Amino acid sequence: MSNSVTLYGWEAKPRDPTILLGGQKKIKDPDPQAVASTKLPDTPLAKSVLQYAEKELSPETFNHSKAIQTEQFPEWRFTDETYLLACLLHDIGTTDKNISATQMSFEFYGGFLALDLLSKELHAPIEQAESVAEAVMRHQDLGDTGKITTIGLLLQLATIFDNMGGHKELVHKDTIENVTRQYPRNKWSSCFAATIRKENGLKPWAHTTALGEEDFPNGVKNNELMEPYD
Repeated sequence: MSNSVTLYGWEAKPRDPTILLGGQKKIKDPDPQAVASTKLPDTPLAKSVLQYAEKELSPETFNHSKAIQTEQFPEWRFTDETYLLACLLHDIGTTDKNISATQMSFEFYGGFLALDLLSKELHAPIEQAESVAEAVMRHQDLGDTGKITTIGLLLQLATIFDNMGGHKELVHKDTIENVTRQYPRNKWSSCFAATIRKENGLKPWAHTTALGEEDFPNGVKNNELMEPYD
């Protein structure tokens, strides 16, 4: 297996997380994690993407999902930089400008935007740029068959956790409280539910409809796990 496959999170994992969890809700009891103990990558590439995505997405997803990876799958290996890029860019297709700029579903358009930004503007290694792009495109590609990349699966777990309270057993309550103090949600549940409905209204063929035209936006808006922090 080439070094780039490991470094940039290309290793194949079952798309069904229950397989990785052995049919259990968690592999081990999670410990509290603090933002201060999760150092964000400080590379020039990471800094550039942080600046680019500052108005679109806070790094809270990175913190939540690093907790999942460290606690439940400590043997997984990839660069923190690559995963941070995927976290920062995964919803780039949902901005008002971008959602109206294309007929494509936001995840796929966002993946192309991420690929162009990383490979053409910031000159990231193509294997890294493509890994981030694929993870962005597939972060709502939920299912119980086939495979997905390591980065893609973690991004799925983190976004379903953050948006709908799914797999809540993987993250300690104190971690949620610490992260949301550092990166307030600012009524994210209502905001993202409205974005889902906006895209589905503009593009009734959107990939998001595969998650349930009513079930998904309602599940996001009524996220009981995150309600106290919204």
